[in-house]
Amino acid sequence: MNFYLNGIEKSFTGDPELPLLKYIRDVEEITSVKDGCSPQASCGSCTVQVDGKATLSCVTPMKKVEGKHVVTPDGLDEYRKRVFTNAFVSKSGVQCGFCIPGIVMQANALLEKNPHPTRKEIANALQPNLCRCTGYVKIIDSIEYAAEAFRETKEIPSPVQSETRIGKPYPKYNADKLVLGLSPFVADVKIDGMVHAALKFSDHPRAKVISIEIEDASLLKGVLKIFTAKDIPGVRKTGLIVQDWDVMIDEGETTRYVGDVLAVAVAETEDIARKAAELIKVKYEVLEPLIDPFEAVKEDAPKIHENGNILSTTIVDRGNVEKAFRDSAYISKGKYTTQMIEHGFLEPECAVAKPDGVDGVEILSQGQGVYEDRRAIAKMIGLPEEKVRVILVPNGGGFGGKEDLSVQHHAALCAFILQKPVRLALTRDESILMHPKRHPLFMEYEVGCDKDGKFTALKADIIGDTGAYASVGMKVLERAAGHATGAYHIPNAYIKSRAVYTNNLPCGAMRGFGANQVTFAIENCVDDLCEQGKFDRWQFRFNNALVDGGTTSTGQILKGGAGVRETLLAVKDVFQNAKYAGIACGIKNTGLGNGMPDDGIIKIEIVNENHVILNHGWTEMGQGVNTMAVQFLCNETGIDPNIIEVKVDTKSNAYSGMTTASRATSIIGNSIINTAKNFSEDLKTKTLKELTGKVYEGSWTCDWTTKPGKASGEIITHYSYSYATQVVLLNDEGNIEKIIAAHDAGKIINPNLFEGQIQGSVHMGLGYAISEELEMENGRPKTTRFRKMGILRAKEMPEVEVIGIEVADPIGPYGAKGVGEIGLVPTAGAVANAFYQFDGTRYYKLPIKNRVRK
Repeated sequence: MNFYLNGIEKSFTGDPELPLLKYIRDVEEITSVKDGCSPQASCGSCTVQVDGKATLSCVTPMKKVEGKHVVTPDGLDEYRKRVFTNAFVSKSGVQCGFCIPGIVMQANALLEKNPHPTRKEIANALQPNLCRCTGYVKIIDSIEYAAEAFRETKEIPSPVQSETRIGKPYPKYNADKLVLGLSPFVADVKIDGMVHAALKFSDHPRAKVISIEIEDASLLKGVLKIFTAKDIPGVRKTGLIVQDWDVMIDEGETTRYVGDVLAVAVAETEDIARKAAELIKVKYEVLEPLIDPFEAVKEDAPKIHENGNILSTTIVDRGNVEKAFRDSAYISKGKYTTQMIEHGFLEPECAVAKPDGVDGVEILSQGQGVYEDRRAIAKMIGLPEEKVRVILVPNGGGFGGKEDLSVQHHAALCAFILQKPVRLALTRDESILMHPKRHPLFMEYEVGCDKDGKFTALKADIIGDTGAYASVGMKVLERAAGHATGAYHIPNAYIKSRAVYTNNLPCGAMRGFGANQVTFAIENCVDDLCEQGKFDRWQFRFNNALVDGGTTSTGQILKGGAGVRETLLAVKDVFQNAKYAGIACGIKNTGLGNGMPDDGIIKIEIVNENHVILNHGWTEMGQGVNTMAVQFLCNETGIDPNIIEVKVDTKSNAYSGMTTASRATSIIGNSIINTAKNFSEDLKTKTLKELTGKVYEGSWTCDWTTKPGKASGEIITHYSYSYATQVVLLNDEGNIEKIIAAHDAGKIINPNLFEGQIQGSVHMGLGYAISEELEMENGRPKTTRFRKMGILRAKEMPEVEVIGIEVADPIGPYGAKGVGEIGLVPTAGAVANAFYQFDGTRYYKLPIKNRVRK
């Protein structure tokens, strides 16, 4: 059969059922078309045009394109390429960028048919396409901008790349290459001689492995080797805090969840590797899975790990809680439940590893911490860390879900032993099965206030299902305790927060990190107290809001930068004038804190007068950390941003920890300010040409936070916090019409990126409130279909208004605070409170599925 690809006639003689996506990527090696979920047809990342119609290439067989014209982003004419690129960059419609080439093709098909689309028509056209980063607002802005240019056959000017002052909307670093898919993700990388790996997963959430038979798989033509736990030369367990996660389960050992890896098949092609993995025969003694955290804490429950099923217990005990309750005029009580959530990053996990030509290994990683990757991989292989090089490839979304190792260590092991480049990619089904999720929390709350509406006491008992492995579960439940009083000063508090092992999917880091769960509970209680005491809901919050000198959940006294009241003032009028409105406040820590150091190293290399390399260790995953880095460096030194290249590569030893806890902006900013001092001084007397070859190194460290449970002295749980108030407005039918998000960012470094982060967070928070849930049944997901995760599409989003507030932080660079997570912390509480105003029902469980916006 013949067809046309980007205007060139092609002849195809292969399998007529071969997906068009596979042909485009594997045969033609066109990587601008992304694979986010094939063959599920759920995300739209693979969108191309076939005879002008937007088409999902992952489910289009080759036989369907016979005689037709197929166009990928590469095949758009040069004018349309320029317009789409400049529109998306100018309007900040790009964050991680993985979904954007598919969205561009969807938009191109729309605009060819309808040159004057409304925003609603654009949103409707994007129904097949998911974006997890942006909340769609700036994507629709970008498409509108492009449509205007096409109607008038005019150019969109290339965004100015020289305005880097703090507070100005400098374009996102590398965004122009992301729009049309020209910037590669890990799965797009091809290396000569590369072979492929596939994983054999456990068939049961809890079962003793009697035997793993690899003979049939090994004999399959094209198979190089089947790896099992016996092939691991070093440490067989890994983990970010507790090393309890098996790289592979061996014979005689017991599986802990259905994502446990039993073997790795390596073959000449991915198809052969997957077939080999299917041929591996495993005999089990199947055991009853432990799936209820309340059963798991009982003394007679089977132990999932040697030390028992309680991973951690955090206790906060301040003041005299019982007396305060006795003296309270009003008390709100409730049992609140939140659900397991899939991160929904558009780029599934993939790693490429290769021998370094000496006696080490190199890994291309999409993880959220290349130095943590290096440490764990070196221990597993049994190498010193300097023999393991991890190079970051900016990823297609993370949100916490790429903190733990997924496939990097398996790929590295195979590459090191076989001495060949190895690529290991997960399908969407495997990704959902394997990586940690958002913790479901079970929260019993009791909150009191006096007759004047001032808080008196809070008691909370929190249990989190952390699943099969620790991940960062103890820290999530620690944060839940640390944010349990919300954005308010409550003088007496007793909080018990436990992370509990089960045989469910592991749960770990996800945007919000425990704060959004407890905020849902406390904000419901606030509205309940207001109803009991007939208090004004806005005034009650304002009177109790944290201010400088106020006390957080842990007992930390705030000493500058508390901006809750300013965010409340920003929404006062719209809230009080609304017919049906919910309101909620939020607080979110910046940095790990709790006695753990927060630090980062920067290295600035002057290659020549036209090339400066900025080395750091933070992961770019759409949030804009590389853009922040360029702005900070240019603001400090005045050098041209166009000569700066940003690199994240462990070879540079520009160490940082995990990209988590909304801390990258503050740490990279302070580190660059410190590093740039000598550089700026040298620039007073020398040119860049004269400084060629020089390397400037600097760092910033916070090592003054205190461990949980400190009995005496000053408590400093975190070095910084950010604050927010959100208002949810309903129409007369009870549907969500608008969300107003007032957020204190300390100092807004880049207004466009700030807005994009909040809009994307609100999208995630709204889905969390009304639609998203990964349901489990007897230790297994009920479905691994991406479409069934409940992530909201463009046409399901209400209007979102972002209000930026600046109350300077005493620690952050130029007064900046973290904004990556706070955007979703108040959302569910505001939604639940809005629904109560409409229908009089208090909602204790998320998601509130019966209220999805029509």
